[in-house]
Amino acid sequence: MTARINLLPHREMRRTQQQQHFFVMLGVVVAIGATIWFGGHTYLESALSNQQARNKYLEGEIVKIDKEIAEIKKLKEQIAALLKRKQVVETLQSNRAEVVHLLDQLVRQLPDGMYLKTIKQQGAKVTISGYTQSQARVSTLMRNLEGSQYLQKANLVEIKSVATGGQRLNEFTMNIEITRNTEPTDKKAGKRG
Repeated sequence: MTARINLLPHREMRRTQQQQHFFVMLGVVVAIGATIWFGGHTYLESALSNQQARNKYLEGEIVKIDKEIAEIKKLKEQIAALLKRKQVVETLQSNRAEVVHLLDQLVRQLPDGMYLKTIKQQGAKVTISGYTQSQARVSTLMRNLEGSQYLQKANLVEIKSVATGGQRLNEFTMNIEITRNTEPTDKKAGKRG
């Protein structure tokens, strides 16, 4: 006689045990996944919050730097304006004796028998007109002016014969240029000292 053993309850019990083990493992995996998700979410939230704080700080610093750049630009414009003024003053100062030299040279270089009617200056160009007894004296004046250290480029514009005061004279117009001193005032000051 053979003994018959019923294994169904044992199999049923083992299957229940395996299901319980599966659900426990599933719960553990879900718990670990939830913990990892929560930790990752917290970490990313913290990193995002830190980055936003850094961005806000950088934006504040950028605003400060933009203000400083605007101030620097304004200062550069003021410096440029002051340098222009300084240059104008230096030019005026270096050329302040120009008129004195011009009149002095005209008086010194003017031959006898000539007199000037008008002297007109525009920048470095000077236009003079006057009367002379002979055309040769105009040539002498031009040579004299070319020999001057303050005047250059004497150029006769016109000479014509006119009757004035019952006399026959020659009226002339001439252009000359003033020799401008191009040496900076700093160098002049250094040479004086």
